[in-house]
Amino acid sequence: MKFQFESLQGFLWMSGHGPYVWACYVITALALTYLLLSPVIKRRALMADLKRQARVREHEMRHQTS
Repeated sequence: MKFQFESLQGFLWMSGHGPYVWACYVITALALTYLLLSPVIKRRALMADLKRQARVREHEMRHQTS
């Protein structure tokens, strides 16, 4: 099997295009990470808010009947 680049440095530099290529990979990885984690974080926040609202309602109901 013949490799396109002579060395690791050549692979990373990619005839001068490396910084652009690797920047695109980093941006894509960050975007995908955000897209994967954002719903999880929002769901956790929503569940915490719903639990808090339920506790407040329960507390109000106890004090209304007393």
